[in-house]
Amino acid sequence: MSLVAPSQTRNITFRQLRVFTEVARHLSFARAAEALHLTPPAVTMQVKELEAAIALPLFDRQGRKVSLSTAGEYFLVYAKRLLATLKDADDAMLRFRRLETGLLSVGLVSTAKYFVPRLLARFREEHPGVELRLQVGANREELVALLAAGEVDLAIMGRPPRELATRAEPFAAHPHVFVAPPGHPVLAQGDPPLSALAHHPLLVREAASGTRALMDRFFHEHRIEPHIGMVMPSNETIKQAVMAGMGLGFLSLHTLGLELRARELLLIPVEHTPVMRSWNVVHLQAKLLSPAAEAFRYFILEQGEAWLAAHDRPFLGDAPFTAP
Repeated sequence: MSLVAPSQTRNITFRQLRVFTEVARHLSFARAAEALHLTPPAVTMQVKELEAAIALPLFDRQGRKVSLSTAGEYFLVYAKRLLATLKDADDAMLRFRRLETGLLSVGLVSTAKYFVPRLLARFREEHPGVELRLQVGANREELVALLAAGEVDLAIMGRPPRELATRAEPFAAHPHVFVAPPGHPVLAQGDPPLSALAHHPLLVREAASGTRALMDRFFHEHRIEPHIGMVMPSNETIKQAVMAGMGLGFLSLHTLGLELRARELLLIPVEHTPVMRSWNVVHLQAKLLSPAAEAFRYFILEQGEAWLAAHDRPFLGDAPFTAP
């Protein structure tokens, strides 16, 4: 009769957990090694030692293709919890020492990637000891999941999540607009009514997107049924498709700076637009923010509004449109 060796989870190290979660993130030993500044053999060794400690394979390997095993999927949940708890402990000790150093992980919806890196660059100039990590959610749902899992300290997003106990603080206006390519017939109507857009196909984000939810609510409030031409997975795809003449777009003004300046896209001065929302900086209520996270929170609350207002002014002027 054969005996199975018991799991030796007490021998697991946080280094092994970090390596495991990074391989799980990329599903690649080579890319995990690059992200961790290790060699691929070192990453492989750490994973093998971890698998030996729990006596189960964490990955299925077929040639160069790597995927999580069933055990690996379960273990990943606990590994993330342990690493999040360790980071919370480290943040608490940093607060005692009042040091603005360490890792700051900022999550953001894809729309915010057009301006948050610039604000982070300014922040880094004032706080050079902080190591920054950006995580961009493909849509709002993905960012909420990162926030719930404790994988980001702060999140930059529009509509705060109702499904989590969070503290959300608005820091800037977030206008959304309709855009068309130069020469589109709708532009010849001057200030068209919203009903005029119902005759043209709209290129829109997926249902999980905050931009899509805002657009659907906007049309519903005005009792107009939009003509959905195509659903697209990103702001960039929509912009390129609108420029190609495939339809009209509804997008955050903060994604459109380059295209509007180059006049590759034009704003449609539709009644009741721009549709206004707010940008929020969000964190879990139960999370004790590190000094670095607190510093960035204060920074974006103090400087985010002025920076974005300066971005919007060339396109909106004093108030060419009226918000609802």
